[in-house]
Amino acid sequence: MTYQHPASSRIGYARVSTGGQKLDRRIDALTAAGCRRIFADKRSGKDDHRAELTACHAFLQPGDTLVVPALDRYGRSLKDLVNMVGELRGQGIGFSSLHERLDTTTPGGRLVFHVFAALAEFIRGLIVSGTREGLDAARARGRVGGRPSVATPEIIRAARDMLPNPENSITSIAKLLGISPGTLYNHIPDLQELRTASRVPKQLTSG
Repeated sequence: MTYQHPASSRIGYARVSTGGQKLDRRIDALTAAGCRRIFADKRSGKDDHRAELTACHAFLQPGDTLVVPALDRYGRSLKDLVNMVGELRGQGIGFSSLHERLDTTTPGGRLVFHVFAALAEFIRGLIVSGTREGLDAARARGRVGGRPSVATPEIIRAARDMLPNPENSITSIAKLLGISPGTLYNHIPDLQELRTASRVPKQLTSG
């Protein structure tokens, strides 16, 4: 039988953090919350490819509400969460988290995500500021051009944080961080995916 997508459906998504965890409790909670269809990933959260989440986003239609058991079952970071929920809202799709009792279809829920977005931007600013200070210190020690001989984990994290933003070119990111564009390509294998993922939310085009 072909599944008929009702208007304004509540669609659920659940995942587990480890292979030993069971989905039953989370699926029961989503069913009790009125979800007409539930997508479930059984892989570790460390795996970048969440096929069911990608399918879930492709299935959602304007007027629907995506329901998750908890925020950490959906986004891997605050920035990830804010970006995905923001893109859903731009498509006319609501978002609800059962554990935190958040619902972007309500004024209170939208306010909470405005706060989250501001916090994510603040954290991004701290990362960039800290990176700049580190580069200034390197220059003060006489390092040529302020360029580190090795891209540190902090620099790579800062680059990953800025890459999804289409306003930041790879060249400008590399210049800001004091490294070459080639270094970014060498240390971030999925760089192109981070740059081009834009349709089903940005974090999910390749998983």
